[in-house]
Amino acid sequence: MSTTITPAAAGVAASRPARPVPARTPFARILRVELRKMFDTRSGFWLMASVVLLSIVATVATLIFVDSENLSYEHFASAVGFPMTVILPMIAILAVSSEWSQRTALTTFTLVPHRGRVLTAKALMTVVIGVVSMLIAGAAGVVGNLVGSAIAGVDPVWDVSIREFSQIVLANEIGMLMGLMLGIVLRNSPGAIVAYFVYSLVLPGASSALASTQQWWAEHGPWLDLNWATMQLFDNKLTGEMWAQLGTSALLWLVVPLALGTRALLRSEVK
Repeated sequence: MSTTITPAAAGVAASRPARPVPARTPFARILRVELRKMFDTRSGFWLMASVVLLSIVATVATLIFVDSENLSYEHFASAVGFPMTVILPMIAILAVSSEWSQRTALTTFTLVPHRGRVLTAKALMTVVIGVVSMLIAGAAGVVGNLVGSAIAGVDPVWDVSIREFSQIVLANEIGMLMGLMLGIVLRNSPGAIVAYFVYSLVLPGASSALASTQQWWAEHGPWLDLNWATMQLFDNKLTGEMWAQLGTSALLWLVVPLALGTRALLRSEVK
């Protein structure tokens, strides 16, 4: 059975105005939305709340347990920064994996069909949060050092240079990006969190045990072990070889899996 279009109907269709094409979502709006999504969920809220609470506890513990003659800026900054280095990668993981665990990816990619723009926004917000969090840790360390020194009646000691602090920020950013990578590759929140703790807690111990028994690994481990190479950022005498080791291990553990995971995510079916 065929359908016949009359001249009158054809004239009506021809005179109907074309539907306007919606404007592309501004990237700045995507950034704002992705930033809000990192903290407006229960998990994101309580992760950030735990960072604040643990930072306060760490500062108080430093005042109580560190001798007054040994108080320094490094003690306070390290005490405040440690909870952030552990918890903030969880936020980076959930920024991606929760889209699949909570099944919001379909909505996200319907509103913004270009998945690459969404992933870019998530990555940029991860980097920004990492930098801002370490600046906050540094500022809290300043306050803690001043207050602690005043209570102890000693002069404040400032034993962390700008270069050393920049290296610490870079180490924190590597942890944040590792969390982002695991979220992209696995796209499952529990699995990605477990994988991160295996990477950050289990593998370093295994690597240290191997280095104690195998001379080859003791000499060349930082070229293949990203944790080992990252820990060298806390050394104030970082050499060119150490930077090369960091780049090589980051390429192996971070860049390549991130590229493969991103490629798979851009092509995967969203359910």
